[in-house]
Amino acid sequence: MIGRIPVLDIRPLVDCGRRPAKAVAGESFEVTATVFREGHDAVAANVVLLDPSGRPGPWTPMRELAPGTDRWGARVTPESEGRWSFTVEAWSDPVTTWRRHAQIKIPAGIDTELVLAEGAALHEKAAVDVPKRAGREAVLRAADALRDRDLSPADRLSAALAEDVSAALARHPLRELLTQTRQFPLLVERRRALYGSWYEFFPRSEGAVTAPGEPPAGGTLRTAAERLPAIAAMGFDVVYLPPVHPIGTAYRKGPDNTLTAGPHDVGSPWAIGSAEGGHDAIHPGLGTFEDFDHFVARARALRMEVALDFALQCSPDHPWVREHPSWFHHRADGSIAFAENPPKKYQDIYPVAFDADMTGLVRETLRILRLWMDHGVRIFRVDNPHTKPVVFWERVIADINRRDPDVIFLAEAFTRPAMMHTLAAIGFQQSYTYFTWRETKEELTAYLTELSGDAAAYMRPNFFANTPDILPGHLQEGGRPAFEARAVLAATLSPTWGIYSGYELCENTPARPGSEEYLHSEKYELRPRDWETAEREGRTIAPLITALNRIRRRHPALQQLRDLHFHHADNDAVIAYSKRTHGDSPDVVLTVVNLDPHHTQEATVSLHMPELGLDWHESVPVRDELTGETYHWGRDNYVRLDPGSRPAHVFTLRPSSPIGGSPTS
Repeated sequence: MIGRIPVLDIRPLVDCGRRPAKAVAGESFEVTATVFREGHDAVAANVVLLDPSGRPGPWTPMRELAPGTDRWGARVTPESEGRWSFTVEAWSDPVTTWRRHAQIKIPAGIDTELVLAEGAALHEKAAVDVPKRAGREAVLRAADALRDRDLSPADRLSAALAEDVSAALARHPLRELLTQTRQFPLLVERRRALYGSWYEFFPRSEGAVTAPGEPPAGGTLRTAAERLPAIAAMGFDVVYLPPVHPIGTAYRKGPDNTLTAGPHDVGSPWAIGSAEGGHDAIHPGLGTFEDFDHFVARARALRMEVALDFALQCSPDHPWVREHPSWFHHRADGSIAFAENPPKKYQDIYPVAFDADMTGLVRETLRILRLWMDHGVRIFRVDNPHTKPVVFWERVIADINRRDPDVIFLAEAFTRPAMMHTLAAIGFQQSYTYFTWRETKEELTAYLTELSGDAAAYMRPNFFANTPDILPGHLQEGGRPAFEARAVLAATLSPTWGIYSGYELCENTPARPGSEEYLHSEKYELRPRDWETAEREGRTIAPLITALNRIRRRHPALQQLRDLHFHHADNDAVIAYSKRTHGDSPDVVLTVVNLDPHHTQEATVSLHMPELGLDWHESVPVRDELTGETYHWGRDNYVRLDPGSRPAHVFTLRPSSPIGGSPTS
C-alpha cells in the first residue's frame, strides 16, 4: 500500500526484498527511491541503516539525483559484518516549501507580513526537534527576526536563510506526513567476498619430475608449498587448488583427454574417488592431512588464503557409487550415465542425481565442507553449480554461513544469465562471468555496465583471465600483448580477478585449431614449469602482474565494483574507464587500454570530468602507476599505445590540485 508520501522503486532490492542485497564491510553504495507527492509542496527523504542488532544509526539525507525526476539517492556505508537492514523515510518539508514561496513573494511585496508570520510559526515549531547543541537557538532567533517589524522584510527573510539556521534544519528538519517503508534486508560480508587476487595452480605439477622413458613423479603438497612465496610476491591474496582427492582409475583419461590412459597417466583431479577414499580424503601422491595443514599454514603466513575446489561429482570408483546407488541416475540397461557437456564428454565422471535423497546429499555435503573448514579452508570454488538444483545450494550455503559467515563460495557457472543471477541471489558470494568472451569495446562496456549496475547488489564477479578449461581465442592469436592487455582489463575492471598458472608465461598453444582446450592440458597430465629460467630469459609477464596487484592494494577505487564510468575514445580499439571512491579524500583511477594486440593505436580520450570529481575546465596531473610517468590531462587528451611496449595506462588522479598544462601523453 502506498504511504501518504509515495516511496517507490527502492534499490538495491533483490527478489522484491525477499532476499538480502549484499555489501561488504566498509563498502559504500547508493540507496535510491522515487519520492514525490501531490501538488507543489516540497518533499524530502533519508535512508536509515539498522545494524545487526536492529539499532538504527544516524539517518543519511537523500538528494534528488536529477531535477524534476523525483529520483532520490543517498550513499551509505555499513562498517561491520552481519545481517543489516535499511529503510527509506519520506516526508513533507514545510520549511523548504515556505522558503521557496517566501523568496518569490517577499521581493515582489505579495502577502509580505502573512508570509513572514507563517515562517516564524514554522521555525518555532521546527526548533522543538532541534537539540540545543545542534543549533536550536539559531532557529529560534530566526523566528524572532521574522516577527521583528523594526527590520526590513528582506532582512527578516535573510535571517531565516542564514547558514547556521540552514545547517541546523538540515540535520533536524521539521517532518510532516512522515512515511516510512518497511525494512529491507542487507547482508554485509567480509571484504574478501568482494575484493581479492586469485592464483590457481595444480600442486601435483609443482616439483614434478618428468623424463623421457621414466615414469613421471608428481609433486606433493609439500613441494607445492615451496611455490607459495613466489605467488605471494606477485601480490596474490588467494591460492586456489583444484580437487586434491583420490582419482579414479575406471575410464581414466589420458593426455589431451584421450579415452585410453597408460599405466602412468595421472588422470583428471575432477574424476574424484577411488579405493583410497572420496571427497573427504587426500590423494596419497599429494600427501596427508598434515601436509595439507602445512600448506595452509604456509599460505597464511604469507598473508594468503587457500581456496579449494568443491566438485560434487564422482569417478566410477568413488565409495558413494557402492554405498549410495540412489545418488546416481541409472539408465535403462542399469548403467550409470557419465557426465556430458556437448560436445565434451566426461566418461570418467558420474554426475550426482539429487531428487531421490536430497536431504542425505545435503547432510553429506555439509559434513565434507566442514571437514575442510576444520583444516583451514574458508573459500570454496564450486565446480559447475548450475548443473545441480538451486534449492540444494540454497540449503547448503545457508547452513554453512549461519554458523560460519566468513566462508565464501565462488560459483563456476559459465551458463545462462538467469541461472548465474539466481545462484548469486540465493547465496553464492562470487561468480565466474562472461568476461573471457567479451573482447570488443562495445562488448566490454555493455557487460561491465550491467555488472556494476543493479546486479552489483547481489552478484560479485570474479574475472579469471584464463582457466584450465578455457584458453580463449584472443590469447591464442594475440600472444604476449594480449595476455598483458587482458590482465590489465581484469585487474582494473573487477575488484576480484584471477589467473591460472602459466598465464604469466603466456602459454597459448591450443589442442587443435578452434579449440579452447590447451595442448597437453594440465587437467590430464603433469606440467612442471621452469620458473627460474623463464624469469632469467624475460619470458614472463610476472612483473606486470605484480605491478597490477600492487596498484590494486594501494587504491581503494579498484577494490570496488559499483562506481565505474566509461569515457569516450574516438577509436574503437581503445577503451577508457575510471573508478572512483567517495568521501573527503576520493581515490580516482583512470585506465586506458589498447584492445588490439597487433598494432599501435592512437586516440583522443574525452573525459567526463564530473565523474572524476572535476570541473569541466580543470586540468590535473595524472600519474601512470605502471611507468611512474606524470602527465597533465584535461577534458580531451591524446594517447598512443603500443602493444609491444605500452599496452595501457593506469592513471591515478590528484583532483584536489587543479593546474594548467598540456593535455597530452
